[in-house]
Amino acid sequence: MKRFVLASLGGIIGGVVIATQVTGPLMAQERAQTTDVYEQLDLFGNVFERIRGQYVEEVDTSELIAAAINGMLTSLDPHSSYLPPEDFDDMRTQTRGSFGGLGIEVTQEEGFIKVVTPMDDTPADLAGVEPGDLITHVDGEPLLGLTLSEAVEMMRGPVGSEIIVTIVREGVSEPFDLSIIRDTIRLQAVRVRTEGDTVILRLTTFNEQTYPNLRDGLADAVEELGGIDNLGGVVLDLRNNPGGLLTQAVSVSDAFLEQGEIVSTRGRAEGEGDRYNAQEGDLIEGKPLVVLINGGSASASEIVAGALQDHRRAIIVGTRSFGKGSVQTVMPLRGDGAIRLTTSRYYTPSGRSIQALGVSPDIVVEQPMRAPIEEAEDTQRPQRSEADLRGRLDNGDNLSEEEQRQMEEERERAEEVARLREEDYQLAYALDILRGLTALNGQ
Repeated sequence: MKRFVLASLGGIIGGVVIATQVTGPLMAQERAQTTDVYEQLDLFGNVFERIRGQYVEEVDTSELIAAAINGMLTSLDPHSSYLPPEDFDDMRTQTRGSFGGLGIEVTQEEGFIKVVTPMDDTPADLAGVEPGDLITHVDGEPLLGLTLSEAVEMMRGPVGSEIIVTIVREGVSEPFDLSIIRDTIRLQAVRVRTEGDTVILRLTTFNEQTYPNLRDGLADAVEELGGIDNLGGVVLDLRNNPGGLLTQAVSVSDAFLEQGEIVSTRGRAEGEGDRYNAQEGDLIEGKPLVVLINGGSASASEIVAGALQDHRRAIIVGTRSFGKGSVQTVMPLRGDGAIRLTTSRYYTPSGRSIQALGVSPDIVVEQPMRAPIEEAEDTQRPQRSEADLRGRLDNGDNLSEEEQRQMEEERERAEEVARLREEDYQLAYALDILRGLTALNGQ
C-alpha cells in the first residue's frame, strides 16, 4: 500500500512537472505576443501623434484613423475594406437595387483597378467598358497607388456629370479614353424573354429583388407559352453578373433543384461555417437548363453555376468565370460605419473551392468579335440548293396543309437562330443545345 501511494504521488508529481514544462512555454509565448501587440499599438500611437503635430498641413484626425483602418483591411485581400457611414449607406442601397454611379463592378489587381463587369444598360456599359479592362486614370489623375476605396471615390460624382476614364485593354496597343456621364443606376435584377419555346432569364445582379423577379417572370413566361408542357427549356444567363447576396444565390439555385447541397462556407476555426441545402420543388419541373457564364460572372453567379453543374442539373456554357470564392461579412461599427471582412470561403456541393480558379464550363464557347459591316458583307455568298437547279424534280409527295405549316415554322425558327447567332453567338449556342436536348428527350 505504501508503495502504491508513493507511486501515485510520483505520478502526480511527474504530471505536474510535465504540465509545467508544457504550459510554461505556452504562457510565455502568449505573454510575448501580447507584449508585441502592445508595442505595435504604441508605435501606431507614436506615428499618429507625429503626423497630427508635425505634418506640414493640419490634418483631420478622423480621416487619419479611417485611412489607417482601411489600410489594415485592404492589406488582407482585395475584398475587405472599411465602409465609412456614407459608403455603408450606399452599399445598403445597392442591395435594394437602386444607386448612383457608373454601373461597374471593380476590384484591385497588383495595384491596378480592374473591371469585373459593367452592369447591363448602365453608363459604363453604354460607353463601351468591358470585363477585364484596367482603369489607369480618372479625369487625367492616375489611380496607381490608391486603395480600391479611394479609386472608387474618385469615380463618384453628381448625377449628370461627366467623367473621363483611361482604359488599358488586352489586345489594344494603346490606352484610350472613354467619356461617361454619371447617372442613377436602377438595376433590373432579372430580364425575361422567350425565343420559340425557350425562356431566357438574364440575371444582372443578386440583390433583394433577384429571386422574386425570376420566379414571377418565369411564371408569366410559362403562362404565355400555354403551360409547362409547352416549355422546351430555360437559359439562365449569368454573363457579366458580378454577384451580390449569398441568400439570393441560394434561392436561385434552389429554384431548379429538388434536393441536395447548394453551397457550404468554411471559416477559419474548425467547424465554423454554414451549409445550405435545396428544398423540394423545381420551378421548371426538370425541363432542360443551360447556364451561360463568362469572365465577368463572379461570386454569387459562380455559386449558382457551380451548384447546378455539380448536381448535373444544367449544362454550363461559355468561358471560365471570374473566380471569387470568398464570403464577406459586413459588420456595423459604432458611428454608423462598418467593415467588410472576408470571413470564409465557399465550396460547391462536390467540395471544390473556386477561389482564383473559377467555374470551368462544360462546353467552352468564346464570344467572337463582331466583324466590321463592310467585311461581313464581303464574306457573304449566295447559297444554292436543289430547288435552284434548272430541270429539278419536284417533290413527289403531296404534303398536307399541316405538314406544310410545320415545315414553314421549322424554317422560320432556323432563320431566327441564324439571326441571333450574329447578335449573340453564345446565347444562340445555348439555344441549340436546348433544342438538341428536347429532341433527344422526345419532347
